Amino acid sequence: MRHFLVMTVKVFLTTLASLAICSMLPLQANGQTAPSAQTQTQATAQTAATESGRKPVLVELFTSEGCSDCPPAEALALKMEQQPIPGVDLIVLEEHVDYWNRQGWVDPFSSMEWTDRQRVYVGRVNSSPYSPEMVVDGQSQFVGSNGRAAQAAIEKAARAPETSVTIASGKMDAKDSEDFTVSVGKLAGNAPKDVAEVWLAVVEDGLHSSVTGGENAGHVLYHAAVLRSLHKIGVAGAKGDAAAFTGEARVKFKSNWNRANLHVVVFVQEKKSLAVLGVASTKVAG
Repeated sequence: MRHFLVMTVKVFLTTLASLAICSMLPLQANGQTAPSAQTQTQATAQTAATESGRKPVLVELFTSEGCSDCPPAEALALKMEQQPIPGVDLIVLEEHVDYWNRQGWVDPFSSMEWTDRQRVYVGRVNSSPYSPEMVVDGQSQFVGSNGRAAQAAIEKAARAPETSVTIASGKMDAKDSEDFTVSVGKLAGNAPKDVAEVWLAVVEDGLHSSVTGGENAGHVLYHAAVLRSLHKIGVAGAKGDAAAFTGEARVKFKSNWNRANLHVVVFVQEKKSLAVLGVASTKVAG
């Protein structure tokens, strides 16, 4: 079964490898022209919940609308989100960093928080932040447009042990909030003496910008699941219990978010190793 799963991933991602960029990109590199809007399609909704028998894998893309090397990585993330892979549930978080904002265009989706999160990742391998960067299950880091590296990382993540994560919707406010119940099963693949933190993210599909300044001026950029908020909601225990964590979380939505395109993503990540042990996604009630 594992052999079939890996071969399926390989066939799918071979079509993405043509987007690969094999060299590391500096913060202020002069990259290629962004692809036209005709070559991109608007993001569709992520899987409402992890389907039975599919291995969930978390894919984070650190990107910026001000970076001319980022559109190919955005296109790769869109393909990952839109095209189902048998046996694998790819859950995408597109995290817009803010260090490109002084290059002629202020990315409306950027945040210092996502820049800080990227610094944690690159600090683990003694590197410096760069765009675009993709991280798979908190472990594999590479240039975000490198389809071959994405293929290898997803194959590796698909073979890793899985900690089950479930998200159940609860009370809904018609205006600005919804309650969720989060459950984490027995930890699998966790490292001794590490802390398994439980994180809840809100992402939005279907976002795009008509860029009028900076390296991508004149282009319309379409995005995958853009990270809107991220909060730690607890810590999963590692004492062999059937349920490592169960908790309630109230998610508040800002007025400029399109609720019909929102998803809640919950993942369990070790504090030291940064390994993602389990992840799940569910659609927000419209």
